[in-house]
Amino acid sequence: MDAQLKRGFLETCVLATLERRESYGYQIVKDVPPLLGLTESTLYPLLKRLESAECITVRSAEHNGRLRKYYRVTPAGAARIEEFLAEKSDVMSIYRYIEFAHGAAVPGEACDQGERND
Repeated sequence: MDAQLKRGFLETCVLATLERRESYGYQIVKDVPPLLGLTESTLYPLLKRLESAECITVRSAEHNGRLRKYYRVTPAGAARIEEFLAEKSDVMSIYRYIEFAHGAAVPGEACDQGERND
């Protein structure tokens, strides 16, 4: 998958992971689909941005004698997930257009804005 396309999915995948349950960095990296190639060095700046945007909250708790940060999605974060999901039909329309324009569309498939009258 293209790196730029992956970046677009990372934020929402992290939010969706945290919507299921509170979690910490290493576990989030393990839970996000491997196809996205999320690493801890990519995750922590993303978590900071999500915290600044009030999409997640953070708490510290002791675990095996060390402090660990736990992250949880907020209502604003859940709203971002909903916004992302609401765009699915638009994204699928773009894929259908590209398939049609490329000649890969199945005959008879409608393209929302890609139909040609040749």
